[in-house]
Amino acid sequence: MKFLVTLLVTVALFVSALITAQNNTITVTVVNATSDSGKIGFALHNKTSFLKMGIQSKNAKIINGKSTVTFKNVSSGEYAIVCFHDKNNNDKMDFAANGMPLEDYGSSNNDMTLGPPNFEKAKFVVADKNVSLDIKF
Repeated sequence: MKFLVTLLVTVALFVSALITAQNNTITVTVVNATSDSGKIGFALHNKTSFLKMGIQSKNAKIINGKSTVTFKNVSSGEYAIVCFHDKNNNDKMDFAANGMPLEDYGSSNNDMTLGPPNFEKAKFVVADKNVSLDIKF
């Protein structure tokens, strides 16, 4: 009987930890959009999905230069956020003929190195609590 109670308590604690790990949120705010036109496109990435299709993606309106989204049900792990100002609402980032971006973009940790965002520089850890990030273009 003592073994059964110990087993049940262990299973309950494991299930509780699993549920908690799946219920983290990441709230991301772009704090300096240059205008309120268009929207901000946000993508949550892990290392495998980085600069490909995000594991979660969202769009948000811009109000007074700020735009906020919350990614829900995020498991513990390493992630990065990439976002861009979709000024013309065409759901893609626009580039000039020479490959330079025509729309503002940013990533978690606000690394502004020339070139596309880098996962190692943009990554952050989600563990046992919710995460809140500000991104600047």
